[in-house]
Amino acid sequence: MNDKLILVVEDNPDHLELTVLTLEEQGVAAEIAVARDGAEALEYLFGVGRCAGRDTQKQPSFILLDMKLPKLSGLDVLRSIRMNPLTAFVPVVMLTSSSEQSDIKACYQSGANGFVRKPVDFGTFTQKLNGLQAYWLGVNESIAAA
Repeated sequence: MNDKLILVVEDNPDHLELTVLTLEEQGVAAEIAVARDGAEALEYLFGVGRCAGRDTQKQPSFILLDMKLPKLSGLDVLRSIRMNPLTAFVPVVMLTSSSEQSDIKACYQSGANGFVRKPVDFGTFTQKLNGLQAYWLGVNESIAAA
């Protein structure tokens, strides 16, 4: 079993499929977990609700977090991640179609490690995802939960 893990939090089925397929086709060296809304993401991370019993000592190497999600927004999820010692240091990259400066600022103020705009072009999207996984899984040194 791989010791690297990526959590993809995305409610749009097309974007989710494209993200997961792109990561898998590039031979991503990590297990990929999926959450389809903000509440599901927190259940997964904290091992509660539908994910009760999940080993929460195994946290993602990084999280790709959509900003606009049902039930709980990406920013609310991000704030919950940063407030919990179990996940406070997990890298979070906001992945969104928004190009509003106020959204970018809000993400960084809430503790995001990166902000990536979802491009319309498939080739550009693939390049961005490849760069993200290469950096966060191969270059970045992360720390364990406190």
